[in-house]
Amino acid sequence: MTVSVASLTDDVIRLAQGASRFMLAVAGPPGAGKSTLSEALRAALIAKGESAEILPMDGFHMDNGILEERGLLKRKGAPETFDVRGFLDIVTAVRRADEEVLVPVFDRSRELAIASARPISPETRFILVEGNYLLLDRTPWTRLASSFDLTLFVGPPLDVLEQRLRERWVHYGLDEAGIAWKLNGNDLPNGRLVIEASRPADITVDIIDLA
Repeated sequence: MTVSVASLTDDVIRLAQGASRFMLAVAGPPGAGKSTLSEALRAALIAKGESAEILPMDGFHMDNGILEERGLLKRKGAPETFDVRGFLDIVTAVRRADEEVLVPVFDRSRELAIASARPISPETRFILVEGNYLLLDRTPWTRLASSFDLTLFVGPPLDVLEQRLRERWVHYGLDEAGIAWKLNGNDLPNGRLVIEASRPADITVDIIDLA
């Protein structure tokens, strides 16, 4: 299904009627366009006079040193390479909306998370939580199930994902061998897991119309 940001914005505002805080999960495999959609939706909500902020799951990557000790550095981005407990703590604090919460943000150019990089005010109405495994039907990720008021899954066909991911790693300067590993050794297996093992979302789309 194709969805436009404009129509999605109207739907989200309608569904949030009466809520002072509304948590929207934007889930899907790597390369699906989650970040692009989240940014566009945030901008559209703000244009309609709402307040909105993005809480990215990528800020909770484990440090490279820990991943290297555990033999997981090459699998960075797989479910077991995230600080799920820390993520759940932050999501819970943000959902309470009783104080400012500082959240980490991932810097992909340096492949590391920046701590306390984005403030979320208690007055911000819409929180767009964005990440691969928000709906993953495996512990400990299932502990997130009650955290969201609305869930959205973005899932283009695998060939589209592969092309987008290839372009991502070309942009970051990887050689062909590095790109091949990123795609076949990590990103695409993670993507298949997300597609095959996620709980059904309230809204599922494969193509995003940014108009």
